[in-house]
Amino acid sequence: MILELADIRIQPGKQAEFDAAITRGIALTIAKAKGYLGHKVQKGVEAPERYVLMVNWATLENHTIDFRESPAFTEWRGIVGPFFASAPQVEHFSLLSASD
Repeated sequence: MILELADIRIQPGKQAEFDAAITRGIALTIAKAKGYLGHKVQKGVEAPERYVLMVNWATLENHTIDFRESPAFTEWRGIVGPFFASAPQVEHFSLLSASD
């Protein structure tokens, strides 16, 4: 399993609109993608314009090729992109250790 971690900064004062957009965008695009295993979205407390999107993928290629090179990625960016203050920082991680 691969964790995609996207650090997203949005325009000030757009939190309520972005909350709805990211929820809708995930349901319409990411959640239907090949290899999608689940997600979490965290909102900043100290920095209310900061969000962290965590998506679990079966493989790295499910995100980098199957999703990002598909029309669904363009649709995703069309839904959430207008809120971005800057391009999200995206990294991938593999699990080393966990506690439930």
